[in-house]
Amino acid sequence: MLQLVSPALPVGGFSYSEGLEWQIQKGKINNESTLYEWLKAELLRGQIRLEASAQSFIRDSLEKCHRNNKKDAIANLVEWDNWLLALRDSDKIRDQQKQMGKSLMQLLEKLGSSLPEETKKFSWPSAWGCGGFFWQLSKLEVIEGYLYSWVANQLSAGIRLMPLGPTEAQQIQYSLLYLIETEAKELLTKNPHQLWTGDVGATIAQSSHSELYSRLFRS
Repeated sequence: MLQLVSPALPVGGFSYSEGLEWQIQKGKINNESTLYEWLKAELLRGQIRLEASAQSFIRDSLEKCHRNNKKDAIANLVEWDNWLLALRDSDKIRDQQKQMGKSLMQLLEKLGSSLPEETKKFSWPSAWGCGGFFWQLSKLEVIEGYLYSWVANQLSAGIRLMPLGPTEAQQIQYSLLYLIETEAKELLTKNPHQLWTGDVGATIAQSSHSELYSRLFRS
């Protein structure tokens, strides 16, 4: 789990802000408090929840595939990957998900995984599930790690975009640990097809990022 959530994981996540840069430049997020509230809102209502809750179903399909390599299990994995990618309204985020997923799958292959050929082009959420399967993490660890890693990456972007020091970022991360834990436990038994999202603002920010006059992060 420590290796999977490590910021040193060579997938390029550090180069994306997922719309945070646009929000900061527009003054919608301008201090430690507004950044905290943004992260909290995404954990409670964002698309990140659907990706996290899908991890249990991805894991079930991976285990079926590993036991008998059934074609229907592989087809189910591909279906989950397509659905999760289609959830993202911004083509910029979809490109990010595909790039990071491909990088993680290449890493797992070099580490000795024997995952099906179809997984090599998986997007980030599905690739994360493959990583959890490769390291034999529990479903709860995979979900909790996914949420924790997302928050950590957003805070890393925040440090480079606004007057926010590493200590303040760690305070925010620490303040969100309980929410990450409780959300992970709840999402463990939730069907993502039955969850709702309310993060239109995130979609607008992600879609508008490439229109910024100057950009530190990839759009």
